[in-house]
Amino acid sequence: MEMTGAQMVIEAMKLEGVETVFGYPGGAIMNVYDEIYKQSDFKHILTRHEQAAVHAADGYARATGKVGVAFVTSGPGFTNAVTGLATAYMDSVPMVVISGQVPITMIGTDAFQEIDATGISRSCTKHNYLVRSARELPRILKEAFYIASSGRPGPVHVDIPKDVTAEMAKFEYPSHIDLPTYRPTTKGNVRQIKKAAEAICKAKRPIFYLGGGVVNSGSADLVREFVKATRIPAVETLMARGVLRHDDPLLLGMVGMHGSYQANMAMSEADLMIALGPRFDDRVTGKLSEFAKHAKVIHVDIDPSSIGKLVDVDYPIVGDLKEVLAVMLPKVKECVDPDRYQAWRNILKRYNEIHPMQFEDSDKVIKPQWVIKRVGEVLGDRAVISTDVGQHQMWTAQFYPFSYPRQLITSGGLGTMGFGFPAAMGVRRGVPDKVSVNFTGDGSILMNIQELVTAVENRLPVVNIILNNHYLGMVRQWQTFFYDKRYAETDLSFQPDFVRLAEACGGVGYRVETKEEFDEALEDAVNKGVVAMIDVIVDREENVLPMVPSGGTLYNMMLEYKD
Repeated sequence: MEMTGAQMVIEAMKLEGVETVFGYPGGAIMNVYDEIYKQSDFKHILTRHEQAAVHAADGYARATGKVGVAFVTSGPGFTNAVTGLATAYMDSVPMVVISGQVPITMIGTDAFQEIDATGISRSCTKHNYLVRSARELPRILKEAFYIASSGRPGPVHVDIPKDVTAEMAKFEYPSHIDLPTYRPTTKGNVRQIKKAAEAICKAKRPIFYLGGGVVNSGSADLVREFVKATRIPAVETLMARGVLRHDDPLLLGMVGMHGSYQANMAMSEADLMIALGPRFDDRVTGKLSEFAKHAKVIHVDIDPSSIGKLVDVDYPIVGDLKEVLAVMLPKVKECVDPDRYQAWRNILKRYNEIHPMQFEDSDKVIKPQWVIKRVGEVLGDRAVISTDVGQHQMWTAQFYPFSYPRQLITSGGLGTMGFGFPAAMGVRRGVPDKVSVNFTGDGSILMNIQELVTAVENRLPVVNIILNNHYLGMVRQWQTFFYDKRYAETDLSFQPDFVRLAEACGGVGYRVETKEEFDEALEDAVNKGVVAMIDVIVDREENVLPMVPSGGTLYNMMLEYKD
């Protein structure tokens, strides 16, 4: 049948099974929003800022594994959305962002609210489109969802001029997509898999290096079986927290700049690294020339450009982790002797005894690590945890007892302050049976504080826990360690009353200065089921430790700080 471009957008959402769209209207996308008004196939959530719309779609996608969707208008509507696109791109999150554009005849004339959206988004999207006619819109929309969710996932941007949304054309939505230039390899090379399996069975000090690709591929169950069968110790990146249960004796913790002592030492002393879906980020590797320099490297990834990009790989395997592990695991089981690695496990156990992941608690002031551990004790598996970026993010990764994939929603690659609250709204929308908790700082929370209104209006009861040290904490920490305590523009002593701010927007607020007050506030916030702000006054100068200084080596960690 014939329909307008705007109607095609709505019909495509229906056919793709989209349940929720986050967005903000404007002139160039008004035709699409007129069609949203007429439909009842999906829920549109009006955020109060375009950046928040994209972060909310991102949180929804990370928590559910589905494609997140956001609509924005042209010009500043789109430029506000760029941070969200870049955040999703760095962490390989499947997302489709549709923006309005000025009419085709006005492109290039510096028209009102015109911006080169596809030019801007090219470097921070997996793919992008400028739609030139309604006839090509069905194909482009189908391709957008396919590209976003297949291979290495990522955000796809579709820019639609206003006259295209009004143009009539025949709507024929493709049933499948065949792109000759885009055919991700899913099945790994059998010969390489066999060689890798043999290397695992011959190694004396192997280590599993688990990355975000394990989560994206849905292969966590296979990884757990692999670890259990071989009894090879494992480390997780920030994006892989929850792949193994927190209480798995073979999990050494998080690796990298703020990783555990035993995890970093394991990477430094291993003779074989089994890298499953990581991207060898600099916050993990530290000084590349010293990173795992004694180890042969197996790297499995669906993105061939990630293999060998930073670290030389001895056994490269391009393919979907789920399919590769399904072939590799039986081969390893045939030859592996888990007792072979007992001496190695004993060494790593000793490292944990020497320097366990711990902090010095206090009865005089609330320690931020205590708050995170306490939430874990109270909520545990009932909660999906979002974070903003900074000290609280690292403490969350270190001390929350994660038990399943997609339980931690955080901006890893881009490190986006302001991500946590809108992402937690997306989490609540996507997995309403879980308690959506956002750990944030007094700096980060202000970056998208306007979403209090969105969350209250749409009954998205996010529990925001502000670890309030009246500093830009992580920057202050670096200034303490490396800049002789020259606290240039990091003092946030002047802050709003977060309790009254929450109440002014229709939520509930709590100011907490003791552990007893925190317990009461958390219980009340969860039971009330409304948007909450728990403002926890914590130790102002607590530092995130261990710490590997930027460009340092994993085996040379700062384990303590003395003034």
